[in-house]
Amino acid sequence: MKNKLKLTGLATAAVLLFGSIGYVVGAQPTKAAEPMKPAAAATATAILAGGCFWCVESDFDKLPGVIATESGYTAGRTRNPTYEQVSAGGTGHTEAVRITYDPTKISYPQLIEYFWRHIDPTVKDRQFCDVGTQYRSGIYWQNEDERKIVEASRDALLKSGKLPRIHTEIAAASAFYPAEEYHQDYYIKNPIRYSYYRSSCGRDNRVKEVWGGK
Repeated sequence: MKNKLKLTGLATAAVLLFGSIGYVVGAQPTKAAEPMKPAAAATATAILAGGCFWCVESDFDKLPGVIATESGYTAGRTRNPTYEQVSAGGTGHTEAVRITYDPTKISYPQLIEYFWRHIDPTVKDRQFCDVGTQYRSGIYWQNEDERKIVEASRDALLKSGKLPRIHTEIAAASAFYPAEEYHQDYYIKNPIRYSYYRSSCGRDNRVKEVWGGK
């Protein structure tokens, strides 16, 4: 009787055990809901020319909200121009920088305001010690909203009397050709040469003269 009870007990345990396992194995697993990934922040670009693109990169990389800067050539006629071609002045391009920024941290009007105060808008076809159409200053708008912002900003500066004239080119954006790799982040790759160039070119001193150090 004892053995029968023991077998019965084992059988009962087996049924409970394997029945439980069978339930678990046979059940359809439910996939845990994956957390929603945050949407990637939208970025925007601005194309600006302010003389030597090394200096424009350096100035804008310091600005909060700017994600990246890229030196290049724009507003010219020749496709895929080289630095030698542009610097010779025959392609119609100007040295420019394509700025990628976060509009939630800095606005396009703020970029334009910052740009004005880091160039000399009063001169034509030059910036500081660099002379020629390839060094002309320019703002190249990419849509009607940008055009209105830039023109309003220019008109406000002229009306304020802070500047006697503005020769900065304002035009629709055209093809932007990235400059050679050795020009990208030049101020980081060649800090001594860059510092010497910027100082000897008188860029910072002239900016202070134009804008009164503000």
